Amino acid sequence: MELTPDTTVFYQWGPIALNATIVFSWAVMLVLVVGSWLITRRLTSDVDISPGQNLLEVVVGGIRAQIQEIGAERPELYMPFVGTLFLFIVTANIMDVIPGFSAPTASLSTTAALALCVFVAVPVYGIAQRGPAGYLRQYIEPTPLMLPFHLVGEVSRTLALAIRLFGNVMSGSLIVAILLLIVPLFVPIAMRALGLLTGLVQAYIFAVLAMVYIASATRVSRGAPGDDGAATGDDGGAATNDVATKEGA
Repeated sequence: MELTPDTTVFYQWGPIALNATIVFSWAVMLVLVVGSWLITRRLTSDVDISPGQNLLEVVVGGIRAQIQEIGAERPELYMPFVGTLFLFIVTANIMDVIPGFSAPTASLSTTAALALCVFVAVPVYGIAQRGPAGYLRQYIEPTPLMLPFHLVGEVSRTLALAIRLFGNVMSGSLIVAILLLIVPLFVPIAMRALGLLTGLVQAYIFAVLAMVYIASATRVSRGAPGDDGAATGDDGGAATNDVATKEGA
């Protein structure tokens, strides 16, 4: 019984191994690229649209609405990154029902890579929105003594992202494999359906947590002395005016 696709090696050349994790990760990316091309090649604004475009609009609209609910003032800035994370994890988990396919998210190397992407994206978005000084200042607030704790927090939440996704996906596949050995067919089928739902939930949680971390890094504290509010441009000023208007109301 294989707990992770890392153990399945298709080709070995010296220290370089082509395992199932790499192959299935590229398969998921190929499905996303081809599927996106097929759906978007004939986009239309007419009332009568294809089922693919209808599904795409629902997914994109849902991701945009969720990003706005988290607190991002310009969701279009974050949709390419957060949306890609969500779609990759969802597709990988759904394709796990295909015989012979193992979800690459059941490998710690894949989930660690996704978590590292979030780890890098947080300061990139933070510096882009707040400027270097405004972003780095949060690590020494409210006192410079908090710097080590903030750094530990950055690393620990990255580890938590990787291990949470890996543990849930891997354990789901393991439970189904065990049930196939000890109970009739229909129970594993029901567990597989439940596993699909769990996979969707895990993709949602991962994407939401990634957006929460990015939103906390890009949020500019009002009235913070010396904060590089200019880095947010006119949108930052408009957002502040909107907040002031709501508070006045």
